[in-house]
Amino acid sequence: MPDQAPLLRVRVVSKSFGAVAAVQNVSFDLYGGEAHALVGENGAGKSTIVKVLAGVYRPDAGTIELDGFPVELNTPADAKAAGIAVIYQEPTLFPDLTVAENIAMGRQPLGRFKTIDRTAMLREAAQLFSRLGVSIEPNRPARGLSIADQQLVEIAKALSADARVVVMDEPTAALTGVEVERLFAVARSLRDDGAALVFISHRFEEITALCERVTIMRDGKHVSTDLVSEVTVDEMVRRMVGSGRSEVVQSIFGVDPRDAGTVKIGGKKLKPASPRAAMAAGVALGEYTVGEAGEIVLGPPTEFTATNIDQFDF
Repeated sequence: MPDQAPLLRVRVVSKSFGAVAAVQNVSFDLYGGEAHALVGENGAGKSTIVKVLAGVYRPDAGTIELDGFPVELNTPADAKAAGIAVIYQEPTLFPDLTVAENIAMGRQPLGRFKTIDRTAMLREAAQLFSRLGVSIEPNRPARGLSIADQQLVEIAKALSADARVVVMDEPTAALTGVEVERLFAVARSLRDDGAALVFISHRFEEITALCERVTIMRDGKHVSTDLVSEVTVDEMVRRMVGSGRSEVVQSIFGVDPRDAGTVKIGGKKLKPASPRAAMAAGVALGEYTVGEAGEIVLGPPTEFTATNIDQFDF
């Protein structure tokens, strides 16, 4: 959507947990009025990005920009104040409170004597459900609601807080086909009202049905962002899982352990999972990045070389 400025920008965000780099230099833009898919295998870094946007994790590096200005999302309250809401696969409502009370939690309307105005609270909840085109009784307890209805309550809560960015983290995993269609109708209404949607799913048919653009992640890194209409499902899968080149060269060099197979240099087997042994045998692994098409791009200081590799067989 090049004819408008991004509503939210993720800029070279990195987050590590000890020695594990969960995400590395990830960047993408979100536009108002857009449903944007975020896909990748388990462990690709999607959940970490979601928690950064939700204010659960603070990035080690990089910035989040909202309306062109950097924003600090140090806590979930910061994210909520910035207009960012996350709808998880299994919402956590207060089961003994009513639907309306859950929606108004933390911002209940007060009456004349500073007591909760229950009539106003019920009226607002009913208006939100009417806006979403769903039928849920505001005065019923949250206990016993289906997962699908709980998600709709969370979406109504996001609307009540004027959320402009709504992240849906695998919301359809526990839903029936009819419930998915109802959720998609609600998601489209949010999008059409100008919200930016981030939709995370492993189901490609849902991505193609709902989203305009798709960002693919692999191994904690951004691989590509494309219009959904311009990339096939096969290409998305290939970019998600790679062609195996990075795994092969890293296994040869000893960065990653091999499940099976041998590498021979000068007629001798190379010790597995030992970069020191690989370097002693004349193997060097240069820095690399993943190109826009998912290819491995080798760079300085040296390329992957081993002048005397006889054989590798995995």
